[in-house]
Amino acid sequence: MAVSLLLAALAALAMVGINEAGYHQSTRALADIDEAQKGRGMVNQLLRHMLDAETGQRGYLLTGEPSYRQPYDMAVKEVDGNLAALRQLYAQRPAELGKLADLSKHVLRKVAEMDMSVRLRQDGKEDAWKFVITTDVGREEMDAIRVAAGELLVLSNQTLHQSQVQVMKSLGLARVGTAIVALAALLAFFLYLRQAHILRSIGERQQEVLQRERNALEDEVRERTASLAELATHLQDVRETERGYLARELHDELGSLLTAAKLDVARLKSRLADSPDAIQRLQHLTELLNSGIALKRRIIEDLRPSSLSNLGLVASLEILGREFAERSGLQIEMALEPVTMDESRQLTIYRMVQESLTNIGKYAEATEATIVLKNYENHVIVEVADNGKGFDTQHVRPSTHGLAGMRHRVEAARGKLTITSVPGQGARVSAMLPVIKQA
Repeated sequence: MAVSLLLAALAALAMVGINEAGYHQSTRALADIDEAQKGRGMVNQLLRHMLDAETGQRGYLLTGEPSYRQPYDMAVKEVDGNLAALRQLYAQRPAELGKLADLSKHVLRKVAEMDMSVRLRQDGKEDAWKFVITTDVGREEMDAIRVAAGELLVLSNQTLHQSQVQVMKSLGLARVGTAIVALAALLAFFLYLRQAHILRSIGERQQEVLQRERNALEDEVRERTASLAELATHLQDVRETERGYLARELHDELGSLLTAAKLDVARLKSRLADSPDAIQRLQHLTELLNSGIALKRRIIEDLRPSSLSNLGLVASLEILGREFAERSGLQIEMALEPVTMDESRQLTIYRMVQESLTNIGKYAEATEATIVLKNYENHVIVEVADNGKGFDTQHVRPSTHGLAGMRHRVEAARGKLTITSVPGQGARVSAMLPVIKQA
């Protein structure tokens, strides 16, 4: 990229330099052409005025009429002006200035010869002016003037030709420079495109590497997520299994012990009928045993609801809702339709409703709640809603393991859990589970 920019900068500088050099050379050449053209014109004017003066002189000599002398006088005046203009034009040109001096000498001699003959004719000296005319002095000076003027014209032509050649050289240099600059620009552009292609290739390779790494990370995350989900499902199953085991142990062992103790108390009570104090203590012991049996039943129901196996899902939910209403003081409305599902999904629905009611009792500050169970042909919808303070579902605290556990339990049963809530407008927990009918 740096090489491309350097070539582009050098090409631009070269282009500017070539253009400036060509401009100055062409300007000087054009100025020389203009001076050469002016010199040619002035020399030709000088020759024409000399011819006009000679013609006027001869007409006056032949006729003696003043009207013929007037063109002569005007031509002589113009000759002086032409010579002055040529001296000013060739002031910086030594070669032309030398030729002009020679030309001026012959012009002055020719003008002097014509002036002498005109004065003699004016004075009436016929023989004298005729003698002057018959001499070869005027003709020789005129020939010399033509020769000197021709040499000046040759020098002007040479200057003109040299200036034209210089202009052509400047144009040729500009063409060559433009071609070189264009090639340099094309090379810089090629290098830029090549560098851009290399950078794009490197970027694409980096993107491919990043994509492969991202895909590998995503695969690893999916694998670990699946492993964690399987582990969580396994732990959940183990938990339910342990709960069932503890419930059975409490029912069988602790239940039999409490029942035996209650029977023993009843026997003691019948044998100690004559002792009021013992009867009172035995009555208190019976109440304690009854409380222990009730506590045992409640713990067993929390661990593994026996009603779910004995009475079914609808009855279990009705019992769960009624007991929650009695404990919390909330008004619970239930609309439950009979469903036919395997025991695992029934337990999933029961635990979801149980966790939802627990959250309502802890956080919702509600006065009413509803439990809805709808049976469709191939799936079941269960909803638990309240009129409490609600919460922002976009900012759920990471410590809310109850909601995460509910979602995992439902998704492990191939269902979908939806939680909708608006602060101040209550909350609704809805789950959709597919129906897998028992064979």
